[in-house]
Order: sequence, then C-alpha cells, then structure tokens
Amino acid sequence: MDDDGNVHWKRNLVVCLCGSFTTIVAMTMLVPFLPIFVQELGVHDRDGVLAWSGAAYSATFLTAALTAPLWGTLGDRYGRKSMLIRASFGMAIAMSCIGLVQNVWQLLGMRLLVGLLGGYSSGSTILVAAQTPRDRSAWALGTLSAGVLAGNIAGPLIGGFAPELVGVRTTFLLAGALIFVAFLATTFLLKEDRKPLQGSQSRKDRLWSRLDNPGQVGLLLGTASLLMFATMSVEPTITLFVEQLAGTARHASMGAGIVMSLGALGSIVSAPRLGRLADRVGHGRVIIGCLLVAGVCLLAQAAAPNVPALAVLRLLMGAALGGLLPAITAAIRHRAPSDVVGRLLGWSVSAQYVGQVSGPLIGAAVGARFGLRSVFVATGAILLAVGVVNLFSAQRNPL
Repeated sequence: MDDDGNVHWKRNLVVCLCGSFTTIVAMTMLVPFLPIFVQELGVHDRDGVLAWSGAAYSATFLTAALTAPLWGTLGDRYGRKSMLIRASFGMAIAMSCIGLVQNVWQLLGMRLLVGLLGGYSSGSTILVAAQTPRDRSAWALGTLSAGVLAGNIAGPLIGGFAPELVGVRTTFLLAGALIFVAFLATTFLLKEDRKPLQGSQSRKDRLWSRLDNPGQVGLLLGTASLLMFATMSVEPTITLFVEQLAGTARHASMGAGIVMSLGALGSIVSAPRLGRLADRVGHGRVIIGCLLVAGVCLLAQAAAPNVPALAVLRLLMGAALGGLLPAITAAIRHRAPSDVVGRLLGWSVSAQYVGQVSGPLIGAAVGARFGLRSVFVATGAILLAVGVVNLFSAQRNPL
C-alpha cells in the first residue's frame, strides 16, 4: 500500500458501490410521485403543487449542505466508516417516517431530517476518494458514480410503479427497509485501515493554507455547485413537462420515471470510461468537454417536440454528465494532503448540495413564471458558461 492507498480499497469500493445503489434507489423513489403525494396532502392548485414539490425535494439537500463539512471533518478524525454507519441508520429511520406524515409541513420537516441524518453516497465518495491510489482515483469514483446512477435508474422506475401497486405510504416504508440493508452491509463488511491524525493536523486554519493552489480548488468547488444547480433545476418539472408534451396527465409519473432513468443510464455507461480517460489525459479536459456537451443537450431539450425526443436528449445528456463529478472530485483530491482530504471533500459535497437546494427551488419558480421550457434554456446556458470559464482557467493552470 502506498501513502495514498488503502489495502482494502477494492473491497470498500464494492461495499460503497452496493450501499450507494441501495440508498439512492430508496431516495429517488419519490421523485416521480412527489407532486402526486403533495396533492394527497392537501395542495391542489398547480403552482402550489410545483412550489411544495420543489421545496420538499430541496429540503434534504439544504440540511445536508450545512452538515457535510462537519461529517467530513469527523470522518478524518474518527473514521469514515462510522460516518457511513450513522448515515445509513439515520436515513432508514427518517425515510420510513415520511410514510406517516399528514400534511406538507410534516413532509418538509421529515425531508429536512433525512438530509441532517443522511449523506451515505457522499460519504462513500469521500471514503473511496481518500483510500484509492491516486492513479486509479477517477476510475474508482467513476465506478462508484455508476452505482449511484444505477440507483437513479431503478429508483424512479420503482417510484413510477410502486405507488400503484402498494400505495404511496407503503413505498416509503420499503425505502426505509432498503436503506437498512445498506446499514447492515456497511457495519459488517466494510473494512477501514486508517492512521489517527495528530491534533495539530485537524485545525480548521490549516486547510486552505496547506493547498498548493487554493484558487483552482475554489473554481472546482464552484463548478460542482453550478453543475448540480443546473442539472437539478429541471428535476421537479420533468413530470409536468412530460404531461405537457404528452397532452395528458395519464401515466405522467410513469413517463417521467422512464425519462429520468434514461439520463441515469447514459451516465452509467459513460462514468467508468470517462473516469479512466480522465486518469490518462487529465481531469480538466474531461470536465470542460462534458460541461459543453451537457449544456448543448439541455438547450436542445427546451425545443423537444415530444416525449421520445426528450428521452433521447436526456440519454445523451446523461452520458456527458457521467464524467463530470468523478473528474471534479478526483481533481480536488489530487490537490489535498491525505490528512485533510475528508474535510476538503466535505466542502465539495456541501457545494454540490448548495446547487441541489437552490436548483429545484429556482427552477420551479422560473417554470411557474416563464414556462417549463425556459428552465432548460437557463440551465443549459449556465453549463455552457461554466465550461467556458474552466476553459480559460485551464489555459493558465491546467487541471
């Protein structure tokens, strides 16, 4: 084992891959039927359903954004396995309790609690990034990302069918049970071999001063945040956009689940391959190329004439997005000393969550005010602008 690797890194990757898949399935089940659940809880006007769906969806990411740096710091000090155990157990309880809520305020509160207690997939990203040899990091993160994205395929598909089979509330109980399986696997199968940190190494004022190029790391954090802002802005509107394109509300949640799953399918296919490419040719080239392609695909979705065209464009966009977060995370990891990598990646997770919080909220507001197609135009323009900024930055300081 070298200084940057862990003798158990392959085994841990498998455990984190399976655990992340399970938890993401549970977390994304609700996306297709969230507007329907909001209606069942007493909200009936279109704008109100859109606003409450965006708020409930974003709530988890708000509390997760606030706590991610704390969990990263505690992971550096006390072990990253303990953070995964905490996250999986807490999420299992909170997700089950969502099935018991009686109004939209309780739904919002429980979604906030999920974010506060959870963060399994982000914790897995930190563990894998910190314990994988540097020359395999983008590939390993791409493989882990494929598991997360596979969960994003299975989750909306199950969410499209499960409420019709067992009911909305029972679906949340099944989600909690799935996360509990991840808790058991993490507790008994994941192996961590870490070196205890010295007290002076964990001081907050040591983090940025120990980075060789903090400005470049800041750009990567901003890129991750704006990427999630742009891509998540359209998520709460997909069901309504599918309904608009199809001209009927019948089976809209099922159609939205399929459309969202195709985007994740494209990412699953591309993520390990683009990760391997980033390890070979450099992270910056992959980041810039994927940003530009994803931006063009989002602009094209704004002009989609029907649901099949939207589905194809989501598939292509997913293929571009598959390489982005693994390459960004690997680039950040390469610029961090091993003893503070958890804290820095915690800030990266927090930056992503900021985008995930603000994206659905602003996307829902823009869609309600200017129409659903305008959301795709705005988010596509953001990704193109971020790609151009990274291109100019790479000319001065290659990633």
